[in-house]
Amino acid sequence: MGFCKRLLVTGGAGFIASHMIISLVENHADYLIINLDKLDYCASLKNLEAVAHRPNYKFLQGDICDSQFIKHLFDTENIDVVLHFAAQTHVDLSFLNSFKFAFVNSYGTHILLTHAHEAGVERFVYVSTDEVYGGSLDEEFDETSPKRPTNPYASSKAAAESFVLSFWETYKFPVVITRCSNVYGPHQYPEKVIPKFISLLQHNRKCCIHGTGRQIRNFLYATDVVEALLTVLETGKIGEIYNIGTNFEISVTQLARELIELIKNTTSETETKDWMEYVNDRPVNDLRYPMKSEKIHNLGWRPKVHWKDGIKKTIEWYKNNFHNWKDAKRALEPVLCEV
Repeated sequence: MGFCKRLLVTGGAGFIASHMIISLVENHADYLIINLDKLDYCASLKNLEAVAHRPNYKFLQGDICDSQFIKHLFDTENIDVVLHFAAQTHVDLSFLNSFKFAFVNSYGTHILLTHAHEAGVERFVYVSTDEVYGGSLDEEFDETSPKRPTNPYASSKAAAESFVLSFWETYKFPVVITRCSNVYGPHQYPEKVIPKFISLLQHNRKCCIHGTGRQIRNFLYATDVVEALLTVLETGKIGEIYNIGTNFEISVTQLARELIELIKNTTSETETKDWMEYVNDRPVNDLRYPMKSEKIHNLGWRPKVHWKDGIKKTIEWYKNNFHNWKDAKRALEPVLCEV
């Protein structure tokens, strides 16, 4: 087909990566976008129906932890760029099975790095998380702040970052790392707090709130994150880290209130509280992840989607697409209620 670039997107049937693939496929007909996904419980090819039959899109089912498979992929697909999203991401589950998170997120990333380096890939973008910084009530983290992860998921991502940066320091392999705030929007498996609360309410069940509900999170709409990643891909400096954050923040309790009012049309505080249920907190639950994002602002990116617009679009999407995942109802169980 004479594609000028061949991009590998790992975890492409998942949440943010599916939005990334759709944007790339629709806006870059001269790029071949290869989606590598093992199709774990939180992935769905329905997220990609809009581009599934495009000539510049290709799906491969496989596991980033399968070294032989990954080597064959790089030997045969002539990959120019890697966008590495694939990961185990559910914090609650990481406390129950920390080894799996370490294996997939750290070892799997190392396998990708090794074979991408051997293949001479020209850019490797690793999508990390603000959680590697640990929590803070007052300090705003910039890209030079120390990593102090407080849960197994964040620890596995921090370890993977160390592998990524070691390939830059040792081989000058062209890597870039992004650390993003919480993301919301269509395509997210309903174990995460926003789609979970939406789905619970749409099934006439109460929002299950961890602990006191005072935890504060910054939320970015999925398409804003895609734009940020495209900015880093096109103009980010190799060997660097970029925070992708927003000034918008909301407590989990206030989030529940707003969703209840929008979905259940409640008119009083008492009526709203009837749809809220407080459950046991996880072993560690950081209160806040404040980040500075001036570095990526200097590349020209800023978020565009206002919270009120983004959350309405998200609620509307879940009305019709909750069953995109075969075991979506599993996410409604109280034990799976993450922020």
